Amino acid sequence: MNRAISIPLALQLVLVSCGRNISTWQPSGESPIIPIPAHSSQTGTSFSIGAPVRISVSGPGADLFLPSLNAWVEERSSQLGTPFLQSAAVAEANVTITIGDNAAGDDESYRLDSEDGRVRIDAGSPAGAFYGLQTLRQLFAVDDEGRVFLPSVHVADMPRFSYRGMHLDVGRHFFPVEFVKRYVDLLASYKMNRFHWHLTEDQGWRIQIDSYPKLTSVASCRAETIVERNFDPFVGDGEEYCGFYTKDEIREVVAYAAERFVTVIPEIEMPGHSLAALAAYPALSCTGGPFEVGTRWGVYEDIYCPSEETFAFLESVLDEVMDLFPGEYIHIGGDEAPKSTWEASELAQSVIRREGLADEHELQSYFIRRIETYLNSHGRKLIGWDEILEGGLAPDATVMSWRGTQGGIEAARRGHDVIMTPGSHMYFDHYQGKAENEPLAIGGFNPLENVYSFEPVPEELSSREATHVLGGQANVWTEYMLTADQVEYMAYPRALALSEVLWSPREARDWDSFVARLPRELEQLDRRGVNYRLPDVTGLERDQLTLEDFVVVELGVALSHAPIHYTLDGTDPDLTSPRYEGPFQISPGRGTVTVRARAFLTSGRATAPASATFRRVSPQVPHPILRSDLSTRLLRKYFEDDFHSVDELISSTPLSAGPAAPEHTPAKAHEHFGLTFDGYLHVPEEGIYEFTLASDDGSRLMIGSEIVVDHDGLHGMTERQGQIALQQGFHTFHLSYFQAAGGAGLSLRIQAPGWAVSRPIPSDWLFHLGGRALYF
Repeated sequence: MNRAISIPLALQLVLVSCGRNISTWQPSGESPIIPIPAHSSQTGTSFSIGAPVRISVSGPGADLFLPSLNAWVEERSSQLGTPFLQSAAVAEANVTITIGDNAAGDDESYRLDSEDGRVRIDAGSPAGAFYGLQTLRQLFAVDDEGRVFLPSVHVADMPRFSYRGMHLDVGRHFFPVEFVKRYVDLLASYKMNRFHWHLTEDQGWRIQIDSYPKLTSVASCRAETIVERNFDPFVGDGEEYCGFYTKDEIREVVAYAAERFVTVIPEIEMPGHSLAALAAYPALSCTGGPFEVGTRWGVYEDIYCPSEETFAFLESVLDEVMDLFPGEYIHIGGDEAPKSTWEASELAQSVIRREGLADEHELQSYFIRRIETYLNSHGRKLIGWDEILEGGLAPDATVMSWRGTQGGIEAARRGHDVIMTPGSHMYFDHYQGKAENEPLAIGGFNPLENVYSFEPVPEELSSREATHVLGGQANVWTEYMLTADQVEYMAYPRALALSEVLWSPREARDWDSFVARLPRELEQLDRRGVNYRLPDVTGLERDQLTLEDFVVVELGVALSHAPIHYTLDGTDPDLTSPRYEGPFQISPGRGTVTVRARAFLTSGRATAPASATFRRVSPQVPHPILRSDLSTRLLRKYFEDDFHSVDELISSTPLSAGPAAPEHTPAKAHEHFGLTFDGYLHVPEEGIYEFTLASDDGSRLMIGSEIVVDHDGLHGMTERQGQIALQQGFHTFHLSYFQAAGGAGLSLRIQAPGWAVSRPIPSDWLFHLGGRALYF
């Protein structure tokens, strides 16, 4: 079939980058496209497009492509109030799109050629045509006289990974259908093709299930919501919070996504994060309840009991879910499932005995395998978070690795498909700047450059094992995102960096190039009304200690033509503050100097204030002890209790003690446990030492009597840095860590003077006093 679409000149002005003074490709050949194509080159000079622009579409699957094409044009038409026109004058088309004629061969590939007033897109499928259209959107430009231009270019493009995803949690906070569709539309604009919809949680069940009506009448409402981080004592807002999607609304979102070649992957959590469902149907628990839908964040002890009644319930729910979501994957969660109720349940223990299982972890594996068998019998595949590895992995399960990449590595080595989504790089609920300058977030620090630096294929994998890495995904958990605006602020522009990580060839990725292309695309986000976050001024990422009288400060910004202004008195800079013209020197003396900086756009918008305090210090004096008195390693103590803070841990009595070293993934025999490591750190030379402490949940590092890193509290796997000045010699060392429930992890790295990067503390730097009492 063949269709043509006519776009009047007024409409063309909406297809360009926002505003005037935006140039097309320069002679240098720098592509303006995000994500950067696999291959692109400039073939001539830019040319203007006459009015009207007519687009013709032909080839197999053209009908599948037309809805997205129409929406692409109509969106811009509505912004100008210009009617959408269609024309059958195919011979006059100056943009032709042909499906099924692409030598590149990949289903999502396309070729784009523009020259002499005409554009041709050849695609291997309707999806490829859609991605070619997104590239075309980014190529339009307008000059100061309002003329529309395109560069003469050749683009041959295809994705690196087949799975390119964005996630949205609607269990903690609920978002209306129109926003969910907008969310899908945005991610599709940057060639992402999976939308992971997290539909059930302890704090709310969000999907209509006809066979269990209480899931919407009871489980979709919580009595109130915790206010910020007021856990102990608990402070709630006193307002009932409800919301769920009807089946018709879900079908609407799924159809909308399909038109944009996005597959929706629903997540129905099990066996943990199921408190809302248990509030509606307490018989599905091991204790019988009663329960209330969760009002605070975190991990709850009550989970589904592995009873036949529970499996009948879940199979019925999944029947209705599979009817709504035609994609091959169903996500079943599997994360943060405490086993305490199973340990105390005669029914759970009887299943362990009946099935010949070793423990509750193998019971969870049995639970997951039963669900996978049911999904497989209906032609579907199971995805779960990496906890499904514990106790044995279901035969054909795909692992979503979130507690770092180790779970993904292990799964790939076992021959299972993997989606990489580690909290260190792919959690978009983490702070993008310093907490004092940002909206409240769950914790962590994941700036734009960190997202861009992520490599989904770990070096530890062989080339054969690497084929199991399907791609990656960013996760947007919404405990502290109350509105759609907050979601967009946390997702963009980090989602742009993600798109390039997942689409573009690894060798084509370059941070400086990405930064150069970013301002133009941010203007597109402006035009679409996206509440994105402006990238920070760089050079002030953390406070700095110094042993010198003078420090050189060098600033940068990811926005071209955005002047930086700074202050040295701790106040927020404005346009009257000194303008940054290059590196400058400050003198902390014996006190401190706080540098604050912002970049200012011509539109009037300004970045969040970036700040760092520079403090001149004297190095800490070592502890007077002889190496001959010391044994290698540290003294590790193990605790079990329901800890909520490091202070609770260090005032407790340990169950065991012995020499050890800080472990990345602590072995645990209990859902609630703690560890301390005591001894001495040998410092080989005087200088500033930086420590990076990562943990799930709370941790704290002390050197001597000084707290170097305080990462206390209930949180997922996040990291925090701290510095200390040390003289050469032995310094007392104390590291505390507790795990409240769910995932567990602890990692400590050090960066010594002269080291380019941080790494684990060398084993010959750590000592303890053997059987004698330690300093602490």
